[in-house]
Amino acid sequence: MRGVLVAAGVALAVSILLTPYVIRLFIKQGFGQEIREEGPQSHRGKRGTPTMGGVAILTAVWAGYLTAHLVGDVAISVSGLLVLMLMTSLGVVGFLDDFIKIRRQRNLGLNKTAKLVGQFVTAVLFGVLALQFPDEQGLTPASPNLSFVRDIAVVSLGAVGFVVFCYLVVTAWSNAVNLTDGLDGLAAGTSAMVLATYLIVSFWQFRNACGMQIEAGCYQVRDPLDVTLVAAAAMGACIGFLWWNAAPARIFMGDTGSLALGGLFAGLSMVTRTELLLVVLGGVFVVEALSVVLQVAVFRTTRRRPFRMAPFHHHFELAGWAETTVIIRFWLLAAICCALGLGLFYSEWLAASGG
Repeated sequence: MRGVLVAAGVALAVSILLTPYVIRLFIKQGFGQEIREEGPQSHRGKRGTPTMGGVAILTAVWAGYLTAHLVGDVAISVSGLLVLMLMTSLGVVGFLDDFIKIRRQRNLGLNKTAKLVGQFVTAVLFGVLALQFPDEQGLTPASPNLSFVRDIAVVSLGAVGFVVFCYLVVTAWSNAVNLTDGLDGLAAGTSAMVLATYLIVSFWQFRNACGMQIEAGCYQVRDPLDVTLVAAAAMGACIGFLWWNAAPARIFMGDTGSLALGGLFAGLSMVTRTELLLVVLGGVFVVEALSVVLQVAVFRTTRRRPFRMAPFHHHFELAGWAETTVIIRFWLLAAICCALGLGLFYSEWLAASGG
């Protein structure tokens, strides 16, 4: 438990203290956000706000994670490193996207092909490595089986199928968080809630992990405590960044942060065997992504738009809601989704353990 507190506390402190330095540096370098021309008029005033704040989040996560290992007795694990590398690799893809936007002075960075290639290489590498490195019980960081709150043994994807599935999951979540990052603090606050939930889930799995002898209700996962440290550090980093990112934002996380956090969610879901549960926990991200898909599909079919603007949060802005009202209500929905997901997780454990 001390390691969890250290990971979260150090990441929180680093994020809060580092972000102002990043803000000053990026202002000096002219790394300002470009705004969509077709976006809400109220967003025009945000043009020039420093972006790429995800650099501070990534730095804080690594600082919290490594410090927790220096002061604690938990060994660095393959599962933890794989999730962190997935997060960092997608952060690099996002950084390139942000940097190109800034240099070209427009709200278009990497083209779709380049971004998809980056996500593809990162996801495939993670998927292949996650099925390697079995421990003494034969458990690998991820499982080729589909999972809800634990493996669904009858739904096996196989090694190749899992790698394909991994690509779909990583791409879907990184893009979903990226689409949600359109209002001050919306993505950071929602992410902090999802990560707090994963902290609880992974720590519960650690306390109820299967040993050499499988017991009723235990979890067959590898390195759950180290995964808890990753979730704790990421939660602390998001909360610290939110201090400066809350409305009115002094800095935006940019694609550097949103793609990294989406990849982190995907990685956490796979190493904790909760891919389908994440759909509930990240319900706000799911709705935001689906709103874009629905908007495009309906418009191409009927030439009509079901929403005033997509992603979904802009629909309410154009309906007259204040930005802070949209943010707070979406945070409330995110909290409800996390509570519901945590309830499903715990109720399944009660049923499985005969409690």
